[in-house]
Amino acid sequence: MKLENPWKQNPWFESVAVAQRRARKRLPAPVYGALVAGSERGQTIDDNEAAFRELGFAPHVAGQQAERSMATTVLDQEISLPVLISPTGVQAVHPGGEVAVARAAATRGTIMGLSNFASKSVEEVTATGAATFFQMYWTGDRDVVVQRMQRAHAAGAVGLIATLDWSFSMGRDWGSPEIPEKVDLKTMVRMAPKVVTKPRWLYEFGRSGQLPDLTAPNLAPQGADGKLGSAPTFFMAYYEWMTTPPPSWEDVAWMREQWAQISGTPFVLKGVCRVDDALRARDAGVSGLSVSNHGGNNLDGTPAAIRMVKPIADAVGHDLDVVMDGGIRRGSDVVKAVALGARAVMIGRAYLWGLAANGQAGVENVLDVLRGGIDSALMGLGVSSVDELTPDHVLVPAGFHRALGADATEVAGP
Repeated sequence: MKLENPWKQNPWFESVAVAQRRARKRLPAPVYGALVAGSERGQTIDDNEAAFRELGFAPHVAGQQAERSMATTVLDQEISLPVLISPTGVQAVHPGGEVAVARAAATRGTIMGLSNFASKSVEEVTATGAATFFQMYWTGDRDVVVQRMQRAHAAGAVGLIATLDWSFSMGRDWGSPEIPEKVDLKTMVRMAPKVVTKPRWLYEFGRSGQLPDLTAPNLAPQGADGKLGSAPTFFMAYYEWMTTPPPSWEDVAWMREQWAQISGTPFVLKGVCRVDDALRARDAGVSGLSVSNHGGNNLDGTPAAIRMVKPIADAVGHDLDVVMDGGIRRGSDVVKAVALGARAVMIGRAYLWGLAANGQAGVENVLDVLRGGIDSALMGLGVSSVDELTPDHVLVPAGFHRALGADATEVAGP
């Protein structure tokens, strides 16, 4: 009979906050710092979470529904809960990276968003069976953009996400983490003091037989024969992004049209903050849009995403799917966002902390935590489905909503 150590830490965690604490303990400081990120004074990243605390519920004491459903349909995909995996770049927090995240998404019945800055290829990720939306920035010339779309479609992507909200705002008051261009012997020696104190993180990569990958395989150049060249380093890819002229609304319409011809699956515009931009996106023919401030990593001072959801959903939600990305840490946050008009939410840091804490199982754990919280909120509100949620289920303080780019007569809510 084998005796279990009663003091051994249970790999399961009960909240996203616990996952974050475990990730901080496990990861080298520069890696954890890259996850936390944010820009300038951190006003927006703080508001993304704080805004949810301003919203409340009015629960029932009796008459709740015995059975409750979280299943819904978004962007032509049937999902088991209104939580999608947001695309995030270079996931060197765990050797499984995006493949582990995709497997978790598949097992929990939701959509996987894959960044073009990912550390795993789109072919590896779609092979997991996860319904994958490939995310692109506006980088390179139009021929390159089309090549990358064609590759994603050939790999089996079921949608495209165009992320265009980037102003290169940095200058973090708390300092930016050091991210090496590549992990070689020289880098390992230089960063050893910061890494050697995290033996469990080192052990995971050592057991996998690989070093953290800081390249972007989905941006590998494609030759005339269709063969892919070497993947650029993250900083080479970042340089291409920085030196590409910003896109116009004509470019957005062109991207949407190209993807329609190549794939015919949904095209999502991510990073929308203004009602007028949402209307332009609708006119450009997008299938959906993500109300997002890039997780607080964009122009600091942009309102929390949850503050902008209802005005945008009121303006275009009848014509296309609106999702929200930013500050989701518990299931009740998801319910608040859906009640205010989002079809679903996207999570980023939350699942990365789960990945860092316990790999694929950690991501599944985060999704289960959110599922449990959604169920509890639905029960307290006395509804049987997320489709029944309305703004009346949320207590909203006066002046909460931010209808950016809207005429004063179009301001929604209190």
